[in-house]
Amino acid sequence: MAETKRDYYEVLGVSKDASADEIKKAYRKKAIQYHPDRNPDDKEAEEKFKEAAEAYDVLSDAEKRAKYDQFGHSMGQGFGGGGSYSGGFGGFGGGMSMEDIFAHFGDIFGGRFSSDDSFGGFGGAAHGGPRKHVNKGTDLRITVKVTLKDIMNGVDKKLKIPRLVACEHCKGTGAKDGTAFHTCQRCHGSGYVTTVQQTFMGPMQSQSVCPECNGEGKVITEKCSYCHGSGVVKKEEIVSFHIPAGVENDMVLTMRGQGNAPRNGGVNGDLLIKIQEEKDPELIRDGNDLIYNLMLDFPTAALGGTAEVPTVDGRARVKIAAGTQPGKVLRLRGKGLPRMNSSVRGDLLVNVMVYVPEQLSDAEKAAVESLKDQPNIVPSKSTSDRIFSRLRHIFSRENEGE
Repeated sequence: MAETKRDYYEVLGVSKDASADEIKKAYRKKAIQYHPDRNPDDKEAEEKFKEAAEAYDVLSDAEKRAKYDQFGHSMGQGFGGGGSYSGGFGGFGGGMSMEDIFAHFGDIFGGRFSSDDSFGGFGGAAHGGPRKHVNKGTDLRITVKVTLKDIMNGVDKKLKIPRLVACEHCKGTGAKDGTAFHTCQRCHGSGYVTTVQQTFMGPMQSQSVCPECNGEGKVITEKCSYCHGSGVVKKEEIVSFHIPAGVENDMVLTMRGQGNAPRNGGVNGDLLIKIQEEKDPELIRDGNDLIYNLMLDFPTAALGGTAEVPTVDGRARVKIAAGTQPGKVLRLRGKGLPRMNSSVRGDLLVNVMVYVPEQLSDAEKAAVESLKDQPNIVPSKSTSDRIFSRLRHIFSRENEGE
């Protein structure tokens, strides 16, 4: 049986309306309490350390937090693990490595921390010395327009995107032939400089990226003549990606490593794809349901018949019962949009309206006049009460949904 994840707010010990500052302070406290250097060979403490980092990763990000508040732990399905699209550390907290957590932990505390006592380095000596600084390129953001048909079935896209790529002449290093370097004199090749601060926990060392070599541990002696020492050049490249079925407007998909290459080597940034849903001329989206406003003529509404309505994939015929009233909703089950990463589909809701002619010929007026006083034409009080009661119920449900 799969283990149930604990609520992220419970993990950090904060309320669901906690401020960003309160969440950050709670995470700092948990991270210090369960840090592996303070709890050597304690697997339970290590798991709680990871759990706190995962919770903070989600709750410290406004967009992820909003999705978590709405969907809980199911918010990242389809965007994490081994897929092409993911968020956070491997996808909303999934697949976090200790290296990721230590980097994140260092960001929270303003650098890479170690202490002179029981902490053993906070990722320093206890973990094989300072982690090598890795440059990361900037992210690219694009907007992709999709139709309801794209959302129904999913769609493959190809776009030509201008981005920074590693210079092939210096292999992205910025140095002539990729070899013209000398060891940084300020950090002696480590990539980090160390300062000692007095804190409430005692003396604590803070390791920060060397400003002289930007964490590389080496300095260029002769720049590449093609990229002028930057290690990157601008190039237009074609990027292929898949938009999964069921996406929503303003949703952002992430392609790891498809952003800009960093200056002087490192890891590429990400490509962030924002979904923009094109307005359909006939169908209105309401979550996974679709709404179509059907205008009936009076004879069809009174006598019954059939009517044709649009769907995402074509057209469908619906049966109109005799005496159909304005405001009646016909439901075509499964004709709506799919829920993302699910076989569940919404419905097509046909909202019936009845057209009252604005102009009549003399013959038409005479025909209407001849019906005016017929008992089945004039609504009785019970009929009016029944129709208005149904309308009040519909409006009440709409207000509750707000």
